[in-house]
Amino acid sequence: MARILGIDFGVKRSGIATTDPLQIIVSALATIPTMELRSYLERYLLEEKVEKLVIGLPKHRDGSYTELKPDIDDFCQWVSLKYPNITIEQIDERFTSVLAKNVILDSGLKKKDRSDKMRLDKISAVLILQRYLGHF
Repeated sequence: MARILGIDFGVKRSGIATTDPLQIIVSALATIPTMELRSYLERYLLEEKVEKLVIGLPKHRDGSYTELKPDIDDFCQWVSLKYPNITIEQIDERFTSVLAKNVILDSGLKKKDRSDKMRLDKISAVLILQRYLGHF
């Protein structure tokens, strides 16, 4: 089996999470500037076998898409053209940031470490992937 990657696509940064090759365990992988997401993915795919990307689809409370939707669609189109063997799934990511903040608060980290936005992006990606896999 191959890994599944979860992406919390953001305006400035994107969080990335991955499964183990058996797709049982989800782990935070990285937070990178969104403008470097394509090159990061290219490097990662040289080293690891990935069968699926799960990308969080940001929506407003009323269910309408946020302004990031066209950028996410563009990224997904690039992936599907460059890597036709990788399946792309988009799932609703509403409230993952709130859940990620709660995870960080419950973790016992010092206040300075809790305010690290890069940590929040990674945890959001983990939650997106866990939601997709049905872990919660």
